[in-house]
Amino acid sequence: MTPFPGGTAVSHLWVYDWLAEDGVSGGSPHLHTASAEGYVVVRGRGTLETLSRSGHQQTPLRQGTLLWFTPGTVHRLINNSGDLELLVVMQNAGLPEAGDAVLTYPKEVLDDPDAYQRATAISTREQARRRRDLAVRGYLELRERVRKKGPTALNDLHRSAVDLVRSKVGGWHHHVHQGVVRQAQSARTQLEALAKGDGSHLEEAAVFTAQEAPRAGMCGDLRVWDLDGAVIR
Repeated sequence: MTPFPGGTAVSHLWVYDWLAEDGVSGGSPHLHTASAEGYVVVRGRGTLETLSRSGHQQTPLRQGTLLWFTPGTVHRLINNSGDLELLVVMQNAGLPEAGDAVLTYPKEVLDDPDAYQRATAISTREQARRRRDLAVRGYLELRERVRKKGPTALNDLHRSAVDLVRSKVGGWHHHVHQGVVRQAQSARTQLEALAKGDGSHLEEAAVFTAQEAPRAGMCGDLRVWDLDGAVIR
């Protein structure tokens, strides 16, 4: 099976309209330890709040906005219009589901792997909302520290994130090698063949499709696709 282009994952996101304790609606603040993430705004208006080496930033979102950010960037989607809808492109398909996403819980939860796991595991929308609220609580404290002390205030969170994912990293290599590495190697082989006048790989042309798998995500209701189960049409 040929992975989705670039070894990425794509999802359709309707950002939560649940009010948080600071009076705005949106998703669960979090970061990724090894994957960049990109947004294309399909509908509605919102704000992307980020904490990074540039400190605290707010980026307006409107239909047609395209943006992306790198690992370590704490990001929070805010739904200003109540109908914020995005297409999300995630580097390294499979890694966020394998634990690459780390939520901004209060320090006592981040420092306790068992407590972190209990807070993160969900099966209902009510649990998803409690998870969001806990992440927002920690985020608001973190944002205030970043405003006062600058980007170095993120260091403790980054260390906690590394500690939380360290034992899982061994299993992540499979996703990277079967995705982006495999595609890069395939493209290189094809270029070398084309330079020799060999286009035999064109005989393997095919169209793939994948089944939808809706679920409640960190930032909103998600339409995801089972890329591992993709089939030739």
